[in-house]
Amino acid sequence: MSKNNNEIEVENDQGNSENSQKPGTVPKMDYRYTKKGKLKKEFYESELLRLQEEMVKIQYWVKDQNLRVVIVFEGRDAAGKGGTIKRITERTNPRVVRTVALGIPSDREKNQWYFQRWVAHLPAGGEIAIFDRSWYTRAITENVMGFCTEEQYREFLRSCPQFERMLVRSGTILLKYWFSVSDEEQERRFQIRSKDPRRRWKLSPMDIESRSKWEDYSRAKDRMFDYTDIKQAPWFVVNSEDKKKARLNCLSHIISAIPHEDILPGPIDLPPVVKGTGYVRPPFDEQTFVPEVY
Repeated sequence: MSKNNNEIEVENDQGNSENSQKPGTVPKMDYRYTKKGKLKKEFYESELLRLQEEMVKIQYWVKDQNLRVVIVFEGRDAAGKGGTIKRITERTNPRVVRTVALGIPSDREKNQWYFQRWVAHLPAGGEIAIFDRSWYTRAITENVMGFCTEEQYREFLRSCPQFERMLVRSGTILLKYWFSVSDEEQERRFQIRSKDPRRRWKLSPMDIESRSKWEDYSRAKDRMFDYTDIKQAPWFVVNSEDKKKARLNCLSHIISAIPHEDILPGPIDLPPVVKGTGYVRPPFDEQTFVPEVY
């Protein structure tokens, strides 16, 4: 077991927050922030576009150099993982940058080597695989909710560092992010989800049950860090009290963590369209159109 110098979350005695340090105060007259310390909409949107363009550059570089990249997203429920993943993939090619979000394992998968179903989704050369939850489900949810035995849990803690070292030795770039949010902010987001029909699907029975197990999840996370925060594949903690800041900070870190060059193609000169002759389109009344409601 080892720990590196990355800042690791530590709960306080009451277990009320995972952030060991409060964000710094906002400098006066900083054009990026409102008086309440929030990012201004114009700055956030322009910075997001800039970072997304850098992600497109990384996409081209990964494809050109035949690299394999794995990005793991873990953290508390409603911590902002999905929103960050959405911003990463919003402007990239889904054939190069793909998201892996597995559901409950089948009976057959439950009887496989634990890592087997995750290995099937690892990237080939020229691909980036983003795991929205990952093999760390065993260290957190399965452990806390009693979905695995104590021996299975202990075996995971022994095997996971070896598994990840093997990935890194094979040339895979492995980045692991833990999204940290306080229980107060998590509860606020849960309440919003419960009232908004467009977001209610995000609030699962597991999420509701986890509200009473905050400290159990905290202990499980701490122990997971003890075993798996290794030199070859360290954990990076994202302060997610503010979702917009978390998205920009995570995107910025990913870009800095993947060495790349700018091989983004320049503007493409399109040749003139050669118009054909002799084609007659069938009458409109012979085709079924979607009703023009708008």
